[in-house]
Amino acid sequence: MKKLGVLGGMGPAASAEFMVRLTALTPASTDQEHIPTILWSDPRVPDRNTSIQNNDNLPLLWLHNGIRGLQAAGCEHIVIPCNTAHYWYDELVKLGTPITHIVDSVAEELYQINVKKETIGVLGTQATINWGVYQTKLSAHGWHCIIPSTIDMTTYVQPGIDLVKGNHLELAHSLFMIAINNLVLRGAKAIVLGCTEIPLAVREDHYQGVFLINSIDSLAKAAIKELTK
Repeated sequence: MKKLGVLGGMGPAASAEFMVRLTALTPASTDQEHIPTILWSDPRVPDRNTSIQNNDNLPLLWLHNGIRGLQAAGCEHIVIPCNTAHYWYDELVKLGTPITHIVDSVAEELYQINVKKETIGVLGTQATINWGVYQTKLSAHGWHCIIPSTIDMTTYVQPGIDLVKGNHLELAHSLFMIAINNLVLRGAKAIVLGCTEIPLAVREDHYQGVFLINSIDSLAKAAIKELTK
């Protein structure tokens, strides 16, 4: 079995959660049937949200160092449990090791749960929403994406993400659920938790009959599919 590299630390709780979910979702009955995995968790990577908005690329050197560290450890496939860090995806794959794109894993999850060409709500950091990676990639598959209003982003979503980083999960949950509810009212048939901090506070997989797509789980499932085939 190939060795999986996890480029983490963005934030550290999200990458730790990825490891837990990877283990839980792997169909293994013994230790030896699990995927050999190296976690590179470096929380010193400059803030991705701020860097994208400032257009300064400060995280890229740190991300390169992480990829090279995983390569040196013998990893043959890499995942990055941070949606915003995928802004530099095209630069990172140039280093030669295959990397599963987290948005592609979410698209696969939507197909698997049979959510067809419906309206999809997307939550994420301000930078991820402004960048539009989910809107672009999911629209190419035929889904119609809607995003939170400017007020919802500044009042509920981004403050909720910041609260998760400070380990205030209960308060973050209450903010996220307001934003989720507002997307449901606008017709979302599924909502992507498109920041890996969000599933740390939002543990539900449905809300009022609407699927809540956990991008950590989607990425873990994609990694399992790739590494165990």
